[in-house]
Amino acid sequence: MPVVNTVRGPVDVADLGQTLMHEHVFVLSPEHVDNYGRGAWWDEEYRVADAVTKLRAVAAMGVRTIVDPTVWGLGRYIPRVRRVAEQVPELNVIVASGIYSFDEVPHQYEHRGPGLMMDVPEPMVEDFSRDIVEGIADTGVKAAFLKCAIESKGLTPGVERICRAVAQTHLRIGVPITVHTNPSTGSGLVVLDLFVKEGVDPAKVVLGHSGDSNDLDHLMRLADTGATLGMDRFGLDAYNSTASRVATVVALCERGYADRMVLSHDSACFMDYFGAAWDDGIPLAAPNWRFGHIHDDVLPALREAGVSDAQVDQMLIDNPRRYFS
Repeated sequence: MPVVNTVRGPVDVADLGQTLMHEHVFVLSPEHVDNYGRGAWWDEEYRVADAVTKLRAVAAMGVRTIVDPTVWGLGRYIPRVRRVAEQVPELNVIVASGIYSFDEVPHQYEHRGPGLMMDVPEPMVEDFSRDIVEGIADTGVKAAFLKCAIESKGLTPGVERICRAVAQTHLRIGVPITVHTNPSTGSGLVVLDLFVKEGVDPAKVVLGHSGDSNDLDHLMRLADTGATLGMDRFGLDAYNSTASRVATVVALCERGYADRMVLSHDSACFMDYFGAAWDDGIPLAAPNWRFGHIHDDVLPALREAGVSDAQVDQMLIDNPRRYFS
């Protein structure tokens, strides 16, 4: 069997087990933390210990792997994630390379690249490739997939450049891609069109946040390309209720699409968007936006509605394994 790199080293894909395909250990802005969080809502030792507790609880439910698409723009800092992962040896943590931006490239790339002030090969491709082949920074931890985003602003020049760099890195090295999309704007179709023109096989792409939509025709159109639908925001009721998300997954399973869906929450052990309020269960509109919601509530609801154990295993085990193979 092929292997996939995790924070603690390579693992046979056959051993990934139940996999939550879109979760974050931490979502942070280092500038926010350093300037406003320390001494207020950020204590490094407390947050690491809290993350260990939360991920041990995930593992106790039978989950063996979480896939963490935290990249530049979401505060990726591998030494902190590795501290957590080393204390939860029963759980694999897979990390990504890429950039999370809805508009511009980071300023550090603004003047470097083909045809720019510094006319050099695309530096994002070089940096992403280094993360995957050599390891991230000086940690030795290797990224195992690529991440980009296309939101309601669409394919801005910056977003297009990032997505093309992700596609080119994929073609160079072969690791799969996950994209943050906004189904209400049809951005999944836009990014798939770009990827296909770059030579990417849609079967190696997860279209994140597809589960925010209940438009079956749209979702089937995406899945019919061969791409995988990220039904990955269970508990984020502000975007779509759990009942509606469950009904959509059930309907797609009935239509034969269990082989093109993965499940997750897009939650985190800590996210600095809400400061100290995170500890009070913010956002209050989503009390089930937590790692255990799928196993506690969603899987029983799916089974009650007629989704088979084999289909559940396909979404939690087989499809993630295929993605990383």
